[in-house]
Amino acid sequence: MKIIELVIDENAELYGIDAISLVEKPAIESDFLALNEHRVVLAEADADKRMLIGAALIPDKPIYRVKDGEEFHVYFSKTTVRRAMELFFKYGNQGNTTLEHEHKLNGLNVVESWIVENTEMDKSRMYDLDVPKGTWMVSVKVENDAIWNDWVKADKVKGFSIEGYFIDKMEVKMHADLMQELTEIVSKT
Repeated sequence: MKIIELVIDENAELYGIDAISLVEKPAIESDFLALNEHRVVLAEADADKRMLIGAALIPDKPIYRVKDGEEFHVYFSKTTVRRAMELFFKYGNQGNTTLEHEHKLNGLNVVESWIVENTEMDKSRMYDLDVPKGTWMVSVKVENDAIWNDWVKADKVKGFSIEGYFIDKMEVKMHADLMQELTEIVSKT
C-alpha cells in the first residue's frame, strides 16, 4: 500500500491546521483523557476541570485513508508536526473546534500545547498517555455544557483529529524539480 508523507506548503494560499475536531474514532488512534471530578490526577483536587488532554498529531504514524477508491497511508514528520503546531497558534486558531469535522463548536479552547521532547519525563506520562517523541499534545478547556454532558461524559467522543491543509511531499519535490529545469532552460537562452 502506498505511503505518502504530508508536508506544509507555506507558498499555498491555505496551509497548516485550521481547527481541532472532537471525534469518536481518532485517525491517529490515540484517545484523550477527560479530567473531571471523578478522575483527579493532578496534585490538587478541585472542582470539575472539564479539560481534554491528548495527542493532536503523532509523527511518523501511518494514517489509513481512501480516496477515489484507492487505499493508502499518510504520515507527518516531526518537523511537519512542530511547524503545524506553530502555525496553528500563529494564526490564532486555538478557539477553532468542531465535532466530527462537521459542526463548528463554541466554548472550547486549546489552553495548553506542547511537543513531547522526552517520553519518560513528559507531562503526558503523568496522565498515562504513551506517545512518541515529537507528538503534539494539547489540553482543551470545555466550557460548552452540551458538549461536555452530551458528548464527553457520554463517551461519544474519544480523541482529537486535526483539520488542515497539507500537500504530498513528492508533489512538492516534483514541482521544485520542474522549476529548476525551467530556470536552467531560461538561463541557457
